[in-house]
Amino acid sequence: MAEPTSTRHLGLRIGCAGWSIATAQQPLFDSGASLLERYASRFDAVEINSSFYRPHRPQTYERWAATVPADFRFTLKMPRTISHHARLRKAEPLLDDFLAQVAPMGDKLGCLLLQLPPSLAFDGRVAGAFFKRLRARWNGGVACEPRHASWFAGPADDLWLRYRLARVGADPAPCPAARHATGEPALRYWRLHGSPRTYYSAYDDDALRAVATQVSEETPNGAEAWVIFDNTAHGHAIPDALRLQQLTAMPEPVEQTQPRTVHTRSRD
Repeated sequence: MAEPTSTRHLGLRIGCAGWSIATAQQPLFDSGASLLERYASRFDAVEINSSFYRPHRPQTYERWAATVPADFRFTLKMPRTISHHARLRKAEPLLDDFLAQVAPMGDKLGCLLLQLPPSLAFDGRVAGAFFKRLRARWNGGVACEPRHASWFAGPADDLWLRYRLARVGADPAPCPAARHATGEPALRYWRLHGSPRTYYSAYDDDALRAVATQVSEETPNGAEAWVIFDNTAHGHAIPDALRLQQLTAMPEPVEQTQPRTVHTRSRD
């Protein structure tokens, strides 16, 4: 099996939404006791979306964290009870329950992801109150994927910086500005859902090269960047993520040696 391509020196984490591995893709990974362990032999990040639909026991999160290497990180999608049902209002008990469930992950929990419904327009008072309460409970990375056009106008820009939020760059984008990752300078986050058919389409080499260029241009020096492939329906996420690893890899530095001095003897 080919050695995994390292992107850690770029501050870049590339992974998939979930760690399902199709049978045909299994030779790309090392052996392991679980699919997550095998997945972690090639990737250093994963996004868990099942937490959006249902709660998991703390013991489950603890087991997942214990399965992966020390430098591996998880993103957890925040429950839809917060984003879609409560719509960010009076969500403190829901936040407390969720954060208590995920606490056993410890420092393996690298980021929380909040995906908002397309119908949720920006309301500065509601959003500000929610993120203030979230920040009182969680000091780590937070990425937010709004999908209503009002979140991409000027009034929302202050929100990202005030509460240290990374605004997700998404493909397909609900509006042109949504394809760009911005917000908190220390964190950039992209979610690639598949285009033109969401969740199903693969990305060709030209598209992946464009992603690599965009990540390079939009990630500040010293920031951590995440690129998550969510085009999982036909199994394209893994090969696309592995190809992006290759496209973003830097060659190992060539060891420089001192020039040798050649001594010659003059003829008498």
